[in-house]
Amino acid sequence: MAFHQRSTSLPSRPHAGETEVEQELHGLEASISSSNSISMMCDGLRTLADIYDCLEEIICLPSNQVCSFQHRRMLDGEMEGSLELLDLCSAMQEIFIEMKAIAQELQVALRKGDNAAVQAKIQSYTRLTRKAKNHFKKNTKKALADCSMVMLLVKAREISMSLLESTLRLLSKQIEMPKQSLVSKAFHKKKAVVCKEEQLEELECSIEDLESGAGHLFRKLVQSRVSLLNILSS
Repeated sequence: MAFHQRSTSLPSRPHAGETEVEQELHGLEASISSSNSISMMCDGLRTLADIYDCLEEIICLPSNQVCSFQHRRMLDGEMEGSLELLDLCSAMQEIFIEMKAIAQELQVALRKGDNAAVQAKIQSYTRLTRKAKNHFKKNTKKALADCSMVMLLVKAREISMSLLESTLRLLSKQIEMPKQSLVSKAFHKKKAVVCKEEQLEELECSIEDLESGAGHLFRKLVQSRVSLLNILSS
């Protein structure tokens, strides 16, 4: 069990629930590295929220309510890292909202056949994705831990950041200037315009799902931090 007060520095023995969460995290990590679809990223966000629910149960175990000085230091470090993730999650929510608005405005411009407006919206989307990438340039705080619960929290945080970064990378390819973009050659054939609009509508729905997923994950992260603060303040 995690967080028993001990006289040695040997790793704590994982709880049964911790083993299951670890397996879920490894599975999610593998799916992120091989995924090339936004829908799978949406599923990943929902899976992460479920994982944090399980982590919340582990955190609240009676055995985890009392911890050694060493483990308190580990928790302090992870609290800093989790705040970084909260900020990132919040920023991504705002970015998804802006992306969704651009996708909506782009559809309107396509229906009107306004080439200049379409190009302007594409450039706005490109600038937004470039700006969003700056959120991932900071080094994620690393934590060395011999406590299984803390190690799971660190792993969940790292995977969360990786998923959000992979999501942004996929979104950046959805609306762009090359010929393969959603809006390329959309002004030459009416049928092409309809097709491109349908793809933009699908993209808009996907971004809305991402926005919802990021918001749900944000709330789970806040709940997790509150539980950790309760341990540190006990």
